Amino acid sequence: MQSVIELSLPLTKESMKDLRAGDMVKLSGDMLVFRDAGHKRLYQSIIDGHQAFDYKGETIYFMGPCPARANEALGSAGPTTSCRMDKYTPFMLDGGLAAQIGKGKRSSECIDAFKRNGAVYFAAIGGAGAVYSKCIEKAQVLCFEDLGTEAVRRITVKDFPVVVAVDSLGNCIYKD
Repeated sequence: MQSVIELSLPLTKESMKDLRAGDMVKLSGDMLVFRDAGHKRLYQSIIDGHQAFDYKGETIYFMGPCPARANEALGSAGPTTSCRMDKYTPFMLDGGLAAQIGKGKRSSECIDAFKRNGAVYFAAIGGAGAVYSKCIEKAQVLCFEDLGTEAVRRITVKDFPVVVAVDSLGNCIYKD
């Protein structure tokens, strides 16, 4: 049985360089959470010359959370399909983003950008939102609160299970 690699966030190029496609990982620490609308708004803020927040060195989890129930930081927190963010991914990786978490395969342009930047794409398990919500210890809206579930959040996770889907060498678990 393959051992699980435990990593602390934020990730560094050094901590990602030995990860290989297919490795099982547990992440602990802080990461950002947002998806389509948040990416669009962040990108526009950069184009307009007033970047809404700094994402250098960050890991982004593509997810729109459900409302929290009693004693929860967030409700169900399953991944969303990553390819919808592909148009922003090379730009963000070239700008210093460390890693992304989502589900599904990525475009060849994204895979090239992960390789070019020594970054990693992790796959989260679709349909496991209840499991992921139990790994989230804290959540707060960082910006774009008007986007509701698509607002940008910072979450603190412990033992958040993922699989390396694209490693820093461009190896990928998804086959055509």
